[in-house]
Formats: sequence, C-alpha cells, structure tokens
Amino acid sequence: MTRATQFKLGVLGSGKGSNFVAIADACAAGRVPATIELVLSDLPEAGILDRARERGIRAEHLAPGRYRTRLDEAAERAYVAGLQEAGVDLVVLAGFMRILKGDFLGAFPGRVVNIHPSLLPAFPGLEAWKQALDHGVKVTGVTVHLVDAGVDTGPILAQAPVLVRDDDTPETLHARIQEVEHRLYPATIARWLTDTFGACARGPNLEE
Repeated sequence: MTRATQFKLGVLGSGKGSNFVAIADACAAGRVPATIELVLSDLPEAGILDRARERGIRAEHLAPGRYRTRLDEAAERAYVAGLQEAGVDLVVLAGFMRILKGDFLGAFPGRVVNIHPSLLPAFPGLEAWKQALDHGVKVTGVTVHLVDAGVDTGPILAQAPVLVRDDDTPETLHARIQEVEHRLYPATIARWLTDTFGACARGPNLEE
C-alpha cells in the first residue's frame, strides 16, 4: 500500500475490544487503508488495551474525570490532545461507554464514527439487543454512524440486518450481532476513508 493511500485511525474503547481486533486485522490485511496509531480507554483494565499492546499499537488509559457517563472538561482536552498528536484522520469508537460532547466533536468535525447493535433509530442506548428481544421484533441489526451530540443520533453510514430467532437469548442474539459488526465496521471505515478523502488523497491531518 502506498504512502498516498495510508490513513491514521485513533480508537476509543471501554471493553474487551472485539471490534478493535476486527478493524486492526483488516488494517493489517490491507482491507482498510489505514494504520491504528493510538488506542485510548477510560478504564485501566479494559481488554482493548491488552489487545492493542499485543499488536504493538500504542495504548493508554486516560481517566475520564468526575462524570459517570461522559468525559469531564480536563479529560476531554487530554483525549483530544492525544488524538491530535497522533495525527488521526478518523476517531473510531469501539465500545466506548462515554458520551462525547461539543468540544471533542468540534475538534474532529464529521470524523468520529461509532457502531451500534441495532437498526437505528430503533433501540438507541444501552443493551440494544435486549431491547429488541423485549419488544419482540423479528429483525434487528447493526448500524455504523457518524457521532453527533445526541445519543446514537448521528448520520447513518451503513446498516445490516440480523434475524431474531424464536429461541434467542440476549447472549445468543448479541453474539450474532457481533459477528455482523466485525464485518460491517471495517468495511464501512474503508469506504468512508476512500469516499471522504479520495483513493489517492491524504487525510487533512497527515503531514507530507
């Protein structure tokens, strides 16, 4: 892959990091024209940090501050500074359990992407697979979307359906949703990079 088609990703996560692994593997295989430059987590014990370090990717815990559901002002500045220092073209949320607000989003306008385990706008928020079962729907799915100041309300980039089986439990449904996530997320990131910057263009934060 040439220098002209190589982009830089920053990944934020709070959990085991299965979507991170799918994206990292796709980058290594050349299916996503990017390298992951930095992984940040609000939890020091998050598995995503271990998965990144196993691959030789810089991975750091940054304390989220005093709020339970979002980064406080000092933490937000630290996250932005780390990502800007790494020169990332796209911020990828991979199970990051903090709401990002205006100052963070303003630092990366239209360049923060998330994956959600439902067909948005259905079932926003936490544990969407359980919401789907509770509502008795026959089809749920996966959505990749840009992040705005709302909760799972940003512009949709891609969706894929997942059938709900009569004998599904929250665990079995979630597992099948994750299988789809691991395919859809890397493919959507690859398309976003090439569509946004052009197949032969550099990202705006990359230095010659």
